[in-house]
Amino acid sequence: MSVVYLNGEFVPADKALISVNDRGFLLADGLYEVTPAYDGRFFRIDRHMARFRRGLCELRIDLGAETAEIREFHERLVDENGLRGSDMAIVYMQVTRGVAPRTHYFPKDPVAPTVYAFAQAITRPDRDRWLQGFEAVTVPDRRWARCDIKSTALLPNVLAMQAAVDHGVTDALMVRDGVAIEGGHANFFAVFGDTVATFPASNRILHGITRAYVLELARELGFHVEERAVQVEELQRATETFFTGTTAEVRPTVRIDGRDVGDGAVGPVARRLYEAFLEGVGQRF
Repeated sequence: MSVVYLNGEFVPADKALISVNDRGFLLADGLYEVTPAYDGRFFRIDRHMARFRRGLCELRIDLGAETAEIREFHERLVDENGLRGSDMAIVYMQVTRGVAPRTHYFPKDPVAPTVYAFAQAITRPDRDRWLQGFEAVTVPDRRWARCDIKSTALLPNVLAMQAAVDHGVTDALMVRDGVAIEGGHANFFAVFGDTVATFPASNRILHGITRAYVLELARELGFHVEERAVQVEELQRATETFFTGTTAEVRPTVRIDGRDVGDGAVGPVARRLYEAFLEGVGQRF
């Protein structure tokens, strides 16, 4: 039985209870963060916490807890669930505005936010599966205009990923006004020779921690980097595409909408970036 964190207590998952009047349940009035740990060591947790704090400010939720306190329960969740020796695990943390009467505005009287977190192991694809590459399908981007806030209101993402499931592929690529924006739960990159391109960090995408790290690695490896809008029609001449994210890491996409990307095989850029990524988190390909 897994142990979760709820409002200052560590309890078995089946004993964790949240009010039906919680605004997260009623209105998706909250946000979340997912932080990876490799061999029990959190990766770039300070950046995850900074993004989370920024989201709290944008939503005007006063958590009160210090970053050190948040990190402490992250560490304990890893220990409580026996994940210290796992190659990869994640801690999911969610904060809602709290329990209050259902209104389309903030509670008139201050209420305590609801804080929930759990930890689980993540199994990445093995080497042979990764080298086969993955597929994606394009879907309309129907999300709200503040995708930079990691909101719990993920219905458009759910519908996008269900479209991927319906098509028997791994990822959904969201498209708006002819531009490849990002994935259903990952950032998107296109490669044109030695140029790595991805949509700029704006309100239209989540500012991925993995995305930022991969951009750093790309520059260190000598690739030309462009943060710009990538037109869907450009993908016909892309030599590679891939997605990045906390659980996706670097995931090469060799077919989109049934059409091969480049030669239909995992390319050298994605592979070099993935190898460098794994080295950076203390793992091996």
